[in-house]
Amino acid sequence: MKTSTSIKRRDFLTKSSLAIGSFFIVPRHVLGGTRPDGSAYIAPSDLINLGFIGTGKQARGLSNSFLNTGEVRIAAISEVYQAKANQFLDRVKDIYSKSSTLGSYSEIPQYQDFTELLALKNIDGVVIASPDHWHAAMAVRAAAAGKDIYCEKPLSLTVKEGRAMVDATRKYNRVFQTGSMQRSWPEFRQTAELIRNGYIGEVKSIKVNVGPPPIAYDLTAEALPTGLDFDKWLGPNDAVPFNAELAPPISKDVFPNWRKYKEFGGGGMTDWGAHMFDIVQWALDMDGSGPVQVDAPKTNGNEFLTYTYANGIKMTHQPWEWNNAIEFVGTEGTLRVQRKKLETSNAALKDRVIGPNEKHVYESTNHYKDFLAAMRNRTRPICDVEIGHRTASVCNIGNIAYAVNKSLTWNPKSEKFNDADANVLLGRKLNKTWGIKL
Repeated sequence: MKTSTSIKRRDFLTKSSLAIGSFFIVPRHVLGGTRPDGSAYIAPSDLINLGFIGTGKQARGLSNSFLNTGEVRIAAISEVYQAKANQFLDRVKDIYSKSSTLGSYSEIPQYQDFTELLALKNIDGVVIASPDHWHAAMAVRAAAAGKDIYCEKPLSLTVKEGRAMVDATRKYNRVFQTGSMQRSWPEFRQTAELIRNGYIGEVKSIKVNVGPPPIAYDLTAEALPTGLDFDKWLGPNDAVPFNAELAPPISKDVFPNWRKYKEFGGGGMTDWGAHMFDIVQWALDMDGSGPVQVDAPKTNGNEFLTYTYANGIKMTHQPWEWNNAIEFVGTEGTLRVQRKKLETSNAALKDRVIGPNEKHVYESTNHYKDFLAAMRNRTRPICDVEIGHRTASVCNIGNIAYAVNKSLTWNPKSEKFNDADANVLLGRKLNKTWGIKL
């Protein structure tokens, strides 16, 4: 009996020592724990599996941002242009090869039809980096498939599509982050808190300098490149002749110009406006609302496109010294903000520490980690779908005012104008194959 017990104990100790020995040679990132910089390693079983829908220039940057969090695995991609899919996968492989903390690279399945990606059970969330005309059709389907969503800005091409995205997100209890990453940058958070706490007094006027409204598609037909399914690129839209400005070859490392054309984007008004009007909405505490009037240029005595909020604040879309920037004018000073640049008429305000008993906004220092934390905690991130929708709506109603060339009353609650012609432009025709109910 003693002999048997001793053998069993010795066998147990031997196996235990082997197990312990094995434990110490497992790569650090597999075990969890802490990196040298103090951040936590994430075990593979706790990584969030993301699917990328659209793998062009913007998506390549997003892949780097998400992988750098150390919290995700890119588990699938969907792309209608094979050359761009290949370029994206090569980039991801390169990121893995240069980072020992990410673990080993696994082959990533790819699909032309994004609904096949949505059907994958192992996908926790999707990153939608497609052209704007696809955003709503993809996001509504992603929500219905039970996926959390990170969607590039501007959120939607029309007001009605944005509302459909909000409704689907709420119906299916999804976490949704709009890609307005400026909210996670310090100069814009400081701007919002200075404005909300009255450091330039009562805001009277705001100037936003971003690009122009879109134009109708007018490009000539060109030969389709090999490996591009242009019908799937068009998706819910009517057919137009292909031109490389819509989907440039990978030899040109540029952002495509589809955003200039109203069939696919909202021009500079939504491209950069989705960033800058977003910060205005945030600073004015208008994330759930918006202006109540928008006047086309040369109407109501306004030289420029002019928005009016219910409290009387006027905001103009006009050029001034800084490009892609905002100027707030208050009763006690001015504030100007641009990426990486913040100036105040009272120089001391720029770096003023906002006290604990003052008004504060949601603080995020990493837009991608904020989304992932919201996924884990089932909370709303810093730029929830409703926020993204309201910002896109500011841009879109401005474009509508440009199009109808009128002074328009806007109701942020009903999301309708006082004008039939303008209301027609709140939505658009979507085809039966890929369209959604608006």
